[in-house]
Order: sequence, then C-alpha cells, then structure tokens
Amino acid sequence: MWALAGLTRPWNDPLEDFDRALVGPTSTVLGLLDGVALIGTAMVGHDGHRGWVYYLAVAPEHRGLGHGARLMSAAEDWLRENGAVKVHVMVRHSNEHVTAFYEGLGYEDAQVSVLARWLHDEPSTK
Repeated sequence: MWALAGLTRPWNDPLEDFDRALVGPTSTVLGLLDGVALIGTAMVGHDGHRGWVYYLAVAPEHRGLGHGARLMSAAEDWLRENGAVKVHVMVRHSNEHVTAFYEGLGYEDAQVSVLARWLHDEPSTK
C-alpha cells in the first residue's frame, strides 16, 4: 500500500520501518479495515513531546471517502493518549495534492526546515 501511494524510496526499506514501529515503545502502526481488507495505514510515533505521522496511505480504490482523515484523527488520538502535545507530518514539496489534504485538516506550514543526515555513512567526528 505504501508503494502504491508513492511513499517509498529505494534507499529506505519500509519493512524495516514497519518492524521498528511495532517493537518501539513510542510508536505503532495503525490500520483501517473494511471488513477484513486493509484499506489504510498510518505509522505514528513520538519523542515525548512532538508526535510524527508517517506512511499515511489509503488504498487507491478507497481514496476520497474520508478514510485518510479518519486515520489522521486516530493517529492524533494515539499521540494524545501517549503524551504528545504537537503533531508533525513531512510532505515532499512536489506532493501538492497531499499538502492540500493536510491543510484541509487544519495543518499549516510550520516555517521550519527539516535537515537530515544518514547515520550509516560514517561515525560522527565529535
């Protein structure tokens, strides 16, 4: 489902992310079922203050029916229940459709830049 939604990248193994989320004490993966069929997912976690939602995806044939909003609501509820006071999502700049989805849910540009560094490259020199 994550691949169908365009959320995966060759350098990031979503199965490893999935496994980490399920065994971590501050993260989980939520699923939305239609009977027994999985029609949506969201990975959610927090650092004790800020919550994050990743891999929000709805099966293509079930999009536009409010399922994404239901998953975000469930993710926000999970974060509240686990002590987070704020929630963040990262959306690639090129993904304007998804940005509009989140804006429709009341999310706004936080006016911050997300910087990253791969930890498997080389050890820190500090």
